[in-house]
Amino acid sequence: MQNQPINQSYVPSLSDWLRTYYFIRAAVSVGWIALALGISQGDPAIAAVLLVAYPAWDAAANYLDAQKNGGLRSNLSQSLNLVVSAITTIAVAVALGISMNAVFATLSGLFQLFTAVRRWKSVGAQWVMILSGAQSALAGVFFILMARATTAPDITGIAGYAGFGAFYFLISAIWLTVKMARQRSAVPN
Repeated sequence: MQNQPINQSYVPSLSDWLRTYYFIRAAVSVGWIALALGISQGDPAIAAVLLVAYPAWDAAANYLDAQKNGGLRSNLSQSLNLVVSAITTIAVAVALGISMNAVFATLSGLFQLFTAVRRWKSVGAQWVMILSGAQSALAGVFFILMARATTAPDITGIAGYAGFGAFYFLISAIWLTVKMARQRSAVPN
């Protein structure tokens, strides 16, 4: 058996990027939840900043992910998600001046679902993101129903939604980590 040279110039794959991206998304969501359930409870100004920051972060994260994967033109679902998140950020900022009920009138998740379905062929391990996108779309419907309620909801409703998002991103990151480890161990040295 001949010794083959080891390739020292490792090029990160889409799976590498997504694993890192999903871990970052999970960590940011957990941090946001901690702030929402911790210090924002007694301070409406902090709660308002967090409510605006949540969709703004989603827009920024979608932009970054699209840029790492061929740009916005190559990722129509993420481009649309970025636009929806940016509009939601503005709408939340405006709604905070009107009433808390209007903040929760947001549909989300469909574009995440479309992106995950598109990535299924090239990356695999997207079933959690598909589930997350579907749940987010359903949560959007629930938020619209909450917005029509007579009592104003508080930030804990969004914190629960963010908690599911953090869970899904974490599971996706772990799933890709395991998948990549299995692929690497299957390659003969």
